Formats: sequence, C-alpha cells, structure tokens
Amino acid sequence: MRLHRLIALTLALSAVTACASAPPRAVRSEFEDIPVPKGLTYQGDRSTIIESPTVKAARLVYRGRLEIESLALAMRTTLEANGWRHVSSTTVSTHGTTQVFEKTGSSLEVRLWEGWWYTYVELTASRASQPPK
Repeated sequence: MRLHRLIALTLALSAVTACASAPPRAVRSEFEDIPVPKGLTYQGDRSTIIESPTVKAARLVYRGRLEIESLALAMRTTLEANGWRHVSSTTVSTHGTTQVFEKTGSSLEVRLWEGWWYTYVELTASRASQPPK
C-alpha cells in the first residue's frame, strides 16, 4: 500500500512541475493593435479569417474563466490605449456586453458573454489594406 501511495505522489508531483515549467502559449491576434488579455484561449474552430488584396477581416473567438465586468473594462482600456475610439457599449443581461470601436480604415466589435463554464470574447474586425503597387 505504501508503494502505491509513493508512486501516486511521484506522478502527481511530476505532472505539477511539468505544467509549471511549460511555456505559456502566445495568444493569437490577427491585428497587432488589438491586444488580447491574458487568461483567454483562442478557439480556432469558432473563428474565421478572411483576407483579400484590399481588406482583412476576422472573427476571433476566445474563452477563459474571467469576470465579464473586469474583462470588459480591460478590453476598453487597452483598445483605447492602442488608438481605438470607443463608439458605443451595450449590455443586455441575457446576451452579455457589446463594445464598438473604430480607427482610421478599421472597425471593431467586441462581444463578451458568459457561457456555462467559460466567459467568451468575440472580436469581429475589418481593416482596409493598401492595394499592392
């Protein structure tokens, strides 16, 4: 019985130290001026990215276990610090919060809502790009 406990303890400690030493994954963002808060995980199966010679558009979905009110404030603060102009915010208890921003040649909608286990963030952005010369 002691041997089983020793093996279980060794395996548990190995798993904990392996997780602690794993480098954090970079959060995906298709737009360098749209920061994504730490603690969110990119959901590739729920996201879409479209690029053409003149427009880049994306719907990027993230999830995490963050409080929606503090996440909404963090998103607005960091976006404004990156030159985005806040246009409007709407909060509906059954649908979450929607924030709209604009920047020269770009638009951004941030949707935040709470699911059963996670808080979700959906970034829908479009940007006109320079046509090739």
